[in-house]
Amino acid sequence: MSRRIALSVVAGVVVLGGAGAFALAYAGDQKPSPALAHSTVRYTAPEGGHKGSLSFTTEVTAPSGVKNLKVLAWPEKSGFATEPLTAKDMAEVESATCTPAGGNTVRCVYKAAVSDADAAGSAHGAWHIAVLATAKDGHTTLDTKAADFTLA
Repeated sequence: MSRRIALSVVAGVVVLGGAGAFALAYAGDQKPSPALAHSTVRYTAPEGGHKGSLSFTTEVTAPSGVKNLKVLAWPEKSGFATEPLTAKDMAEVESATCTPAGGNTVRCVYKAAVSDADAAGSAHGAWHIAVLATAKDGHTTLDTKAADFTLA
């Protein structure tokens, strides 16, 4: 191998090595967004004069800790099917109650009573649960279909 080719190869290795180190350093500075796990929803229709209920449970993990979890149930046959929900849409919805579950993980539960009037006035069919998880460092995760249920 000629000396000029050898120098070019060494220079290329140095440049690529430096770029790789920069990429790793940059990736190390990035804080992961909150992660959702074990999400479940349970809907019970009102019956016989008794209220029904909607209950959503999930675990949220964030390295900096979890600040809050916003929850919204929405019907599949709504405007959100064509214009997807955004974090801004979720800003004013209700929050779940979160309790420590070990480490940087919390278990969040959202419960709502469902009256006969609520059920009668709601769209029947598929519904989704949207959640916005916010970490203490400000990172967010929006999952517009964290869980699904059917309103019959």
